[in-house]
Amino acid sequence: MKNNFSLNWQTAVVLLIAGGLIFLALSGFLSPLVNNALSPVISAQAWMASRFNALYEFLTVPRDVATLRQRNAELENQVSNLQTQVIELQQQLREAQVLYALLDFARKRPENEYVASSVIGKDPSPFLHYIIIDHGSDDGIRHGMPVVTEQGLVGRVDAVTASASRVQLITDPSSVINIRLQKAQTEALLTGSLTGDVNLSMVPQDINLQTGDLVLSSGLGANYPGDVVVGQVITVRKQETDLFQSASVQPAVDFSNLRAVLVITNFRPVNIEPLIPVETP
Repeated sequence: MKNNFSLNWQTAVVLLIAGGLIFLALSGFLSPLVNNALSPVISAQAWMASRFNALYEFLTVPRDVATLRQRNAELENQVSNLQTQVIELQQQLREAQVLYALLDFARKRPENEYVASSVIGKDPSPFLHYIIIDHGSDDGIRHGMPVVTEQGLVGRVDAVTASASRVQLITDPSSVINIRLQKAQTEALLTGSLTGDVNLSMVPQDINLQTGDLVLSSGLGANYPGDVVVGQVITVRKQETDLFQSASVQPAVDFSNLRAVLVITNFRPVNIEPLIPVETP
């Protein structure tokens, strides 16, 4: 019986101590003691972890670098391909926009028949202003046919082969066009030059010629159809001693970015040349 009493007493003491420790732990009084006791263990664990990571990186970094280099090369190749695709899509978009503008222009002028052509070359001479298009006599194109875009008058066909044609631009020195001023309702002449400038001449002195006046083809001379936009007046030159006033004209067509044109195939220019009398025997 004495042994049973001693055992119960020991159990009670153990339970009391355990309860006290639990109370102290929950109260936070044992935290400093626990931290001090675990600090060496945590330091040893951190040291071992750092050495293990260093050894792991030493063994795996060369392989990772090679993998990263290969992956980087693959990504650079993909970026290059995507950039090429973007450039191609942008080019296709610009071409589609040009073709849509030409189609819209043709729809607004149903009285004419057109052949759409791409510009495939330009005359290398600095003194001549010609372009080469990719349609010729096989497509119904003939010498003298007018060439336009949705912006306005480009020029006329000057030479033709089976599959290509040469177009004389309105900026060429030998180009002469009969025009009319929309606002003043008067006719004049438009000529090109060696420098590519377009000049207006033969404008009567009594006409109030102003900057910004719209210049249209008149149809006179039978070389171009009438009422095609040619450009706008940008500089007026008028002197009291001259019979006529003149001006510089900004063409409506941007010839530096010309990509496609329309050839008016149902317009037949009239070749007006002096008649040579036939000698009778």
